[in-house]
Amino acid sequence: MNAAPLTAALKQKAEELGFDLCGVAPAARPDTLDALTEWLDRGLHGEMGYLERRRDAYAHPDGVLPGVKSVVMLAASYHTPDPPEALAPPPGFGKVARYARGGVDYHDLLRKRMKPLAALLHEQCPGGRTRTVVDTAPLLERDFARRAGLGWFGKNTLLLNKRAGSYLLLSAILTDAVLEYDPPHESSHCGTCTACLDACPTDAFVGPHVLDARRCIAYLTIESKEPIPDDLKEGCGDWLFGCDICQEVCPWNRKPQRTNDRAFAPRPDLAPANAAAIAAMSDEELRAAFKGTPLERPGPDGLRRNAENVLRNAGVNVSRATPERTPDWETGESNGAGVN
Repeated sequence: MNAAPLTAALKQKAEELGFDLCGVAPAARPDTLDALTEWLDRGLHGEMGYLERRRDAYAHPDGVLPGVKSVVMLAASYHTPDPPEALAPPPGFGKVARYARGGVDYHDLLRKRMKPLAALLHEQCPGGRTRTVVDTAPLLERDFARRAGLGWFGKNTLLLNKRAGSYLLLSAILTDAVLEYDPPHESSHCGTCTACLDACPTDAFVGPHVLDARRCIAYLTIESKEPIPDDLKEGCGDWLFGCDICQEVCPWNRKPQRTNDRAFAPRPDLAPANAAAIAAMSDEELRAAFKGTPLERPGPDGLRRNAENVLRNAGVNVSRATPERTPDWETGESNGAGVN
């Protein structure tokens, strides 16, 4: 099958599989590589050392798949209607970022969803090679999504699409097949709006398009293994895991494309989450409650840290809200250090 009909078949299949956007870009040096290098040099990535260690691998997608010619970019909306209680959690309950409220590991979900697309490529290009990528390989997905025509970069650094907004999960299929490439999205539609920058309660944006991860609520509650700095605790408000503030205020998200995918339907215990209950759980209980969900990422210590900060910000006495736990050395339980 020639490039044009194969590309059309891939896009049709992607739509059938539930992807909201699909575009194709040539494999090349990312446009934002220099910006990434400068960002890393400034230390704005915080504790995310894996970004620094892999900085050279981001230079070209052939570091992920040797001989790659094309990058098929896919976007899936995770926006679901808000339960009333999730919009204004009662005191002592915490918010969970929208992508994680369903309790699904989107890495597994999207990898499974992409398999038929990779199979189509192998069927039409015998002997060809592919690799599916979901947020873990050294690939600047956002960069290639813009190149594939899926949208532009908002001032909050997220990819924006006029129809779908920014509540999008990006994934990619790298292939050594030559496909028909989409025109890149060259224009920006943010204008003079700075709603996302102004709304951040921890002042995480150095300026338009530049995020200081060390001050970002999502970083502080997910990636960081350290205590939340005292000067940022109040700004984290009632966010237990992640943050959606800069997306919630974006005009392009007033009427975002919603998904009917039941995998993203909010779990009752995550929309909102009971911070007092989480703060009182043992490591074993937390691992059991959130196994296979994004909330595994901070580890038990991180989740309890976040829950206790939610309680403090709500004016709830942490010591009264959380029963005294038996010390780890008496129970033989791990303290959760190092758990991802």
